[in-house]
Amino acid sequence: MDIDLKQLVAGAGDGIMVCNAAGAIVLWNAACERIFGFTAEEALGQNLDIIIPERQRGRHWEGYAHTMATAVTKYGADLLRVPALHKEPGKTLSIAFTVSLLQDGDGKVSGIVAIVRDETARFAEMRELRKRLTELEAKVAS
Repeated sequence: MDIDLKQLVAGAGDGIMVCNAAGAIVLWNAACERIFGFTAEEALGQNLDIIIPERQRGRHWEGYAHTMATAVTKYGADLLRVPALHKEPGKTLSIAFTVSLLQDGDGKVSGIVAIVRDETARFAEMRELRKRLTELEAKVAS
């Protein structure tokens, strides 16, 4: 069976984005458009600051530079959950993602792939459940 990778990426339910070593977005699939609200045309060539909340940017870029320099990331197998921005001003998201490093022919890191899922609804449900549990525990304790 031949696998058409373009078709696979385009049809994936999870967001698939690729950034080059400098952090510029070079691939942005339809699911990324749905999750973040930016079309591929708007996202391509931009850096990830379009989806990273300002308060997380310094830490993100420090880690990104370290990963590009060392070819080591702890997020290849571990799911990372972070806040993110939507194109719509004031709309925030909770996303979960893993990453995979891309290497050139010499083994040098040339970019990074992120597989992203919108967990905003799940995060809100968990927050509400924790709140209700706290309230029930307070009632039982009194």
